[in-house]
Parts: sequence; structure tokens; C-alpha cells
Amino acid sequence: MIQFIQNLGKSTRTSFNKLGRATYFLFEIISGTLGILLRPRLLVNQLYSVGVLSFLIITISGLFVGMVLGLQGYYTLSDFGAEETLGVMVAASLVRELGPVVSALLFAGRAGSALTAEIGLMKATEQLSGMEMMAVDPIKRILTPRFLAGLISMPLLAGLFSAVGIVGGQIIGSGLLGVDQGIYWSQMQASIDFHDDIINGIIKSVVFGFVTSWIALFEGYDAIPTSEGVSRATTRTVVNSAFSILGLDFILTALMFGDN
Repeated sequence: MIQFIQNLGKSTRTSFNKLGRATYFLFEIISGTLGILLRPRLLVNQLYSVGVLSFLIITISGLFVGMVLGLQGYYTLSDFGAEETLGVMVAASLVRELGPVVSALLFAGRAGSALTAEIGLMKATEQLSGMEMMAVDPIKRILTPRFLAGLISMPLLAGLFSAVGIVGGQIIGSGLLGVDQGIYWSQMQASIDFHDDIINGIIKSVVFGFVTSWIALFEGYDAIPTSEGVSRATTRTVVNSAFSILGLDFILTALMFGDN
């Protein structure tokens, strides 16, 4: 029992120590934001690396998720004679939940792991230490543009995922199952609220982008400078990002829709 309590106390102390270092790390990243805005080329390069290179996986995933929603939704709604509300179900599911959440999970798996591996390898090969020796702050020069790129890209990718998913649902509903195309779009446009659905979805995606980018960069910067340490940091990025996204999704959903 004593050994268990000692191990519990040690792990708790280690966790709080890491959380404190991560918070200080975040403040340092944010403090370099103004300097990056004055050098937009650094940000544009990272927007391409983080956002544009994630376009394909987001688009294909969104299309198939929308198609699956169209199939499942039609067979469920047909039991109640409400097939004409298929567009509402697909759009609400994507804009409120699946768009931000699935996009963030894909973002963590593709861009987040790449960021962690990149920063971890830069640390292992002492590139970051070399920049410090040349009086260049690696956090503001290397990490801040990547953080801003993730923060900007995530809402755009989530919006793309939802839009393609809605089209995928329409392809299945109208092209395969016989739902009237005009009813599909008109019911969706009449029922989806700009504030309660679209704005809340954007807020979620911004929060997910913030947290995922923070975790990915910190794990890379804090990784043990060996090949094994970098691989473990990459794994932690994906796992911690997934837990954070799902937990924050519950909290945000409770705050946004709890009074409705």
C-alpha cells in the first residue's frame, strides 16, 4: 500500500510538473505571435504544410462520412415516414459534432504527429540548440508559426469536411435512395441555425486546433532527443490529442446546448 501511494504521488507530481512546463511553453509561443505576423512568409509556408497537405484526407473522409450518414439516416427516418428531413439530419450531425471532432482527430493523426516528429528530430539533431547559439529564439522562429498554422487551418478543414459530407449525403439521398434534391437542400437550409449550429461548430474547431497544435509542438519540444524518444512523443501526441478532443467536445457541447 505504501509503495502504491508513493508511486501515485510521484506520477501526480510528474504530471503537474509537465503541465506547468507546457503552460509556460504556451505563453512563450503566444508571445512570439506579433513577430510572426510581421513575417507572414513563415506562416504561409506552415499553412501549406499543416493545412493544404491535410486537404486530401479531410475531403475523402468527409465524403464517405456524409455518404454513410445518408444511408443510415434514410433507413432510420423511413421508419417514421420522415425521409424528407434527411438533409437536416446529415447537416446537423456534421456541423455540430462530426465535422469538428473527426476533422480534429484526422488533423492530430496527420499534421499533429508530423509536427511532433519534425520538432523532435530538430531537437535530436541539435538544430534548436544551434539556433540558440546564434541568438535566434527557436520557439518564436520555429514553433510559433506552426502553432498559428494549426490554429488557422483547423476551422477551415472542419468546414471543408462538413461541406463535403453534406454533398456526400445528398449524393446518396437523391442519387441512390430517391429523396427529392430540392427538399433535401430546402429542409436543411430552413432548419440549420447560423448561431446554434454553424458558429458553435466553428468554436469547437478553433478550440480543437488550439489544443492539438499545443500538444503536438510541446511533445516534440519536450521529447527525449533519441529515435525512441521521438517515436514515443509522436504516440503521446496522437493519444493525448484524441482524449483532449473527445473530452473537450463533451464539455463544449454541454455548455452550448445544455440550456436548449
